[in-house]
Amino acid sequence: MSGWRRLISRLLGKPRAATDRIATALAAFHDPAVDVLPALQRLVAALRPLARDADPAAGYTAMLEQLEADSELRRLFREQVIAFLASRRLVTFFTDSGILPGTGFFSEWWRILGHRLLPEVPDERRLKDCLHVIFDSSDDWQWLEQVPQTHAQRLWHLLADRNAQGTVDWQTIQQQMLDAVLLLAHRVSGLGVDGELLRAAADFDADTPSFMALSAEAVDFVSQFRTALATQTPLTDDGSHLQVIVAQCEDALGRIRRRALSTGTSLHLSYLLTRSEQNLARIRELTVILAASHASETDDSADTAINAWAAFARAAFLAENRRNSLRHYLSELSRLLAIRVTENAARSGEHYICESSADYRHMWLSAGGAGVLIGLMALLKIKAAALHAPPLIEAFLFSMIYGGGFVLIYLLGMTVATKQPAMTAQTLAGMLGDLRATRSAELERMVDVAAAVSRSQLAAIAGNVLVALPVAIAVGVGLGYWLGEPAIPLGKAAHLLDDLDPLSWAIPHAAIAGFYLFLSGLITGYFDNRASYDDIGPRIGRLRWLQRLFGNTGAQRIGNYIRERMGGIMGNFLFGCMLGSTGILGSLVGLPLDIRHIAFASANLGYALTGFDFALPIQAALWALLGIAAIGFTNLAVSFALALRTALGARRVQFNHWGTLLSAIWRRFRSNPRDFLLPPRNASGG
Repeated sequence: MSGWRRLISRLLGKPRAATDRIATALAAFHDPAVDVLPALQRLVAALRPLARDADPAAGYTAMLEQLEADSELRRLFREQVIAFLASRRLVTFFTDSGILPGTGFFSEWWRILGHRLLPEVPDERRLKDCLHVIFDSSDDWQWLEQVPQTHAQRLWHLLADRNAQGTVDWQTIQQQMLDAVLLLAHRVSGLGVDGELLRAAADFDADTPSFMALSAEAVDFVSQFRTALATQTPLTDDGSHLQVIVAQCEDALGRIRRRALSTGTSLHLSYLLTRSEQNLARIRELTVILAASHASETDDSADTAINAWAAFARAAFLAENRRNSLRHYLSELSRLLAIRVTENAARSGEHYICESSADYRHMWLSAGGAGVLIGLMALLKIKAAALHAPPLIEAFLFSMIYGGGFVLIYLLGMTVATKQPAMTAQTLAGMLGDLRATRSAELERMVDVAAAVSRSQLAAIAGNVLVALPVAIAVGVGLGYWLGEPAIPLGKAAHLLDDLDPLSWAIPHAAIAGFYLFLSGLITGYFDNRASYDDIGPRIGRLRWLQRLFGNTGAQRIGNYIRERMGGIMGNFLFGCMLGSTGILGSLVGLPLDIRHIAFASANLGYALTGFDFALPIQAALWALLGIAAIGFTNLAVSFALALRTALGARRVQFNHWGTLLSAIWRRFRSNPRDFLLPPRNASGG
């Protein structure tokens, strides 16, 4: 029930108890001529919790208890529900519910968006469509998912006990299930010659026979099963051989998935792999149900069939109710791409963690080098703003200054402190997925990494800020001496100082920059993925004009160089474009949009000091330093939090030991704070 309907029901008066509503809904099944579809819709409405904090299983439990207590009601309910199922077209339910459609990613996306504007008309002859009538609220899956699996098993034991499984209605259901097995097998067999899979795995030709054999084996299984149904004889083929071929196909797809983590993937390949695995899993589920149901002369096999059916039906019902959820669809489809993107960022993040004294010294030097360039980039940006060019030209100039500068910093092997959190978060997420907090050794290793990340981050920040500030002062003083006038006009210096006020828009603008830092990490991973998947290096090496200039070997080296750095180049360049265009975009749309970055903020303070000829009250300078610290904290916190959340979501990691981990980190900090500031004395490195 939607929120509005819940509100209306409350306004009209106190709702009846769940048991009364369920009893009324079940009473309709005493009538042999009842229209089952609306009766089931009313029953689900009675089961649906009226309040968000209500127990979602309470109504389900009451329904089961009433059915178990009334044998006549149970018999009538079973007969009418099973007859209803048998009278519907079930093949699409078996082959499509919970499985990505064959139309492709964007076609399904547009279908869901179209459904939001104009809801589809259900075909009540198909069970798949009937489920949307029965579960008529788009969020039914939220409470249904919280009902224990044992409740679903109890319900289906009532509906499909041993005496009911031999009826004509059940045989009709089994016949349609057999049709679904054939359709699924034929669908998967066609993948054996799919060009995308052949391209993704050079040795996929060796797996093609398994895909081709799947269809033939499914035909044999279905033929023998139908013969056994017609002659009421034992089943000679329990589907075990079909299961073996299914497993072989799953292994082949699994190898492609693992290879994609190192060679890259595409949206189409991700979609194809996911849909293929879903089809194979469905064949496995249906085969188990069919084989166990035909061998139901024993209690064990009957229980196996009913429990397998209950698990399948529950998952299919949930999937069908979520079918028009764009958010769920996007999250499921993007998982493989998200893993690939975050894996690239995780490998980059490992280079930002200082384990040894040598790493620590290198971090200071690389961050200091970046501080020099940032000091110069800040001056270029100030001078570009003084041109008062048209907005689009100004946005282009700012973007080129930021983007070109960040790319140069990256190619020279230097470090921008704020780039670290988006990268190191990916590394930490990978470790959290494997962390077992009950093991002290693993917990201590995680604390070691947290300490290393802390000292690495502090070294990078100090290297950027403590170099960018004096560089800006030196350049401002030197340029002013050379020009014979202040390099930064007094009005501009006042404006630069106002931008550092922590009580102004500095913190929200720093949060925008933090979001861009997070995006730049994903962009880096995405282009690294595309460079690997599209063979960018070898393709660049084949450019004839490049071969004429540098020879075949030289062209190949250039291609490999670009391939290895393509993600970093694009991530840094587009990050610079985002920083450079946000303020102009805010002016054009009339919104207070802009960015604040800690390294540029420190450089701007240096230029402001030269503009005031260092005649700045100490309180104003300290207030500006506080603003720089707040900007830096916001930059780091926003980018780290977003990157960690994305990485954990991509890996489907649910880490529930934050309290234990934070307590261990705090104990280490109290006992040895030096670890969070400086590398261990005995870690000399190489």
